[in-house]
Amino acid sequence: MPKEYTITALSSMPAKDVYHNVVITALEKDGWLITDDPFKLKCGTKDLYIDLGAEKLIVAEKGQQKIAVEIKSFLSQSPVTDLENALGQFILYYDILE
Repeated sequence: MPKEYTITALSSMPAKDVYHNVVITALEKDGWLITDDPFKLKCGTKDLYIDLGAEKLIVAEKGQQKIAVEIKSFLSQSPVTDLENALGQFILYYDILE
């Protein structure tokens, strides 16, 4: 049975995290190709955005690896709230991608 979510979507893409470009540089230095910036997900009629989509070619018998990267800086007054928000996003994205 498909999972259903109630989502309030942003009217535009969210702002990039302060570490966005640093993460892109690190992924590229490790051989990843950034394929989506941001990576768009659909949940019903709503659009969600994961910060980056990337892929990396691996040896032939392993095929191609793909990742989605959500970048978090945890800079607010409450690191616990930042963690709760990040974990909630992870669970939601994981369920949609599954």
